[in-house]
Amino acid sequence: MENVLVNRNAGSFGNILQVLALSLLVSFGGTLIGAFFIPPAFASMLGIVELIMIIAAVVIRIRGKFIGYGFLYAFTGISGITLYPIIMYYGAQMGANLVSASFLATAGIFAALSFYAYRSARDFSYLLGFLFAGTIGLIIMGLAALFIDIGGTLNLVWAVGGILIFSGWILYDVSQYRNGVDEREVPFVVLNLYLDIVNLFLYILRFVAAITGSRD
Repeated sequence: MENVLVNRNAGSFGNILQVLALSLLVSFGGTLIGAFFIPPAFASMLGIVELIMIIAAVVIRIRGKFIGYGFLYAFTGISGITLYPIIMYYGAQMGANLVSASFLATAGIFAALSFYAYRSARDFSYLLGFLFAGTIGLIIMGLAALFIDIGGTLNLVWAVGGILIFSGWILYDVSQYRNGVDEREVPFVVLNLYLDIVNLFLYILRFVAAITGSRD
């Protein structure tokens, strides 16, 4: 099955985008499964599986090995299932129209930043340290939010920070991949871009909820 998905240009940036589009489609399918077949409580528990899979993917890559397409599509499918309760929560808080607008904003930002990073041929490697530190900060904020109420201005700052950080990751990742990669790296590369998009979407939702007065 995996051989069917790989061609001679499997490592090109164009094919990376094709695999990314398919991954997003799989994620959408997971969201539909979550909507009709998976209890919200169980879907939320799958977030632990997501985290384990992300850690596993990073460890595999550090060891010089590669994840496969099966791993990628399994992850994006599970991710879609876990996204459903979040989307429904924000939909109940601020309405389906604003959730849809947030999705369109995410797509627009990703398209614009990807186009700029690809066409400008700029090297955004200098952002890496800042992005890594910022991501750690976002994780710490997320953990803190489990124990304390983060609302008002702090919540808005958190949302804006997340949008900026993952917009930066899009610039960085696209600049690294625009000339193509080893075809064996494609699943891991697409996983990175997928996580950029999903996290950007989640922080845009948080931002919209914050400015419209909806509570997280």
